Amino acid sequence: MTSPNWQTIRHHSGDIIRLAVPTIASRAGFMIMMIVDTVMVGHYSASELAYQSIGLAPMMFIMVASFGLLTGTMVVTAYNRGAKLHHECGPVWWRSIYYAIILGLIGLSLSLFGEEFLALTGQSNELVKGGGSIIRILGFGVPPMFIYVASAFFLEGLKRPLFAMYMMVAGNIVNAGLNWVLIFGHFGMPEMGAEGSAWATVGVRTFLATCIIIYVWNLPDRLELGIPNRPKFLFNSGWQAWRQQRKIGYGAGVSNGLESAAFSSMSLMAGVLGVLSLASYSIAFNMLALVYMIALGFGSATAVCVGNAHGRKDFRDMAYAGWIGLGLTMLTMAVFGMGLQIFNAQIAAGFTGDAELAKLAAPLIAFIAIVAVADGGQSIMAHALRGRGETWSPAAMHVVSYLFIMIPLAWYLAHSINRGARGLFESILIASLVSLTLLSFQFWRLSRRDQQRAL
Repeated sequence: MTSPNWQTIRHHSGDIIRLAVPTIASRAGFMIMMIVDTVMVGHYSASELAYQSIGLAPMMFIMVASFGLLTGTMVVTAYNRGAKLHHECGPVWWRSIYYAIILGLIGLSLSLFGEEFLALTGQSNELVKGGGSIIRILGFGVPPMFIYVASAFFLEGLKRPLFAMYMMVAGNIVNAGLNWVLIFGHFGMPEMGAEGSAWATVGVRTFLATCIIIYVWNLPDRLELGIPNRPKFLFNSGWQAWRQQRKIGYGAGVSNGLESAAFSSMSLMAGVLGVLSLASYSIAFNMLALVYMIALGFGSATAVCVGNAHGRKDFRDMAYAGWIGLGLTMLTMAVFGMGLQIFNAQIAAGFTGDAELAKLAAPLIAFIAIVAVADGGQSIMAHALRGRGETWSPAAMHVVSYLFIMIPLAWYLAHSINRGARGLFESILIASLVSLTLLSFQFWRLSRRDQQRAL
């Protein structure tokens, strides 16, 4: 592959940044909601923060795995747009809505057994009861959340991410207001602590889903996109027409699910270390997850650009889009990481009024500045591979990195040699570097093969 000239770099950089900025804002909006929840619950009570943290761990697995299953919506929409098959975009959205409803009902059903799950992981009776209640409440917000995400992915595939960004701004305002009322008991409401925050989350997710459905249905070019044409879902060739969308989602779902399960297990390991260790780990991990939203935004933009080029059969341009996306992301993550290192103590103090907890969390926040660069880079390469239509290799590489390497290494570092919560983040760094190396090599290999076959 010849090296790209400056014009090519500028074109792809501009395209990715234009798509990434609103997408980052939209993705970050989810994390900002969670961080606001953490900050407000943390200022209410350290023990309530522990209930919230342990309750979010299994719910994050359900959500992130399902987000992966819905990824085919964005990739197939982008492919159809690049191939000028605009009338096929609407049916993609309909199938994703059906899928989101099914996945949402499954997630709701699983959430009813939160206490039983936490008990099996060896948590204390206090965390089992408090965390189980949080899981049960959050379950009611799973179906509307998936409907919103499916529709947002559809808009991103069309290169129209601005509405989702605006909705997340509105959602965060509503969430903060509801938290203030329900956590602390204003306007005659009882003080509900972490449970109040969970109910606020359910309300906001229902609001977001309703608004985005109305928006997509009323798009100005809805007829050209085929939005009124509701396709068959299972019968009369509906299952076959849905095949590519499902196939991409299966790989992304398994990949995201395994990675999320691995990270959820880290929270459980932190819980075994004690309430303060769990709370400090949760604060630092929330900051890592917030910065990771930048990588997810760049990743979605990169996947769309790679998918468009793949639809045009321009394989050289496809490769350029992937590598330029990686460079932009790692540079941006490094800049934000410097902020985490410089302001670690102030960030920790902003999360909690407990001086001992803030002291434990500050050095962890400083360390994740390094973790964020590697973790963001591996995410970009996974998105680039999915944008090309690659299904299972990212999942396999995440299994190796996060299941076979990170989890046993985390236990060894945190418990066997007593490095505590920092040992958990050290294992994330090592696993992310392995994942970045494997995924980058796979994208290089497949891009090179595509270009040789096109000659």
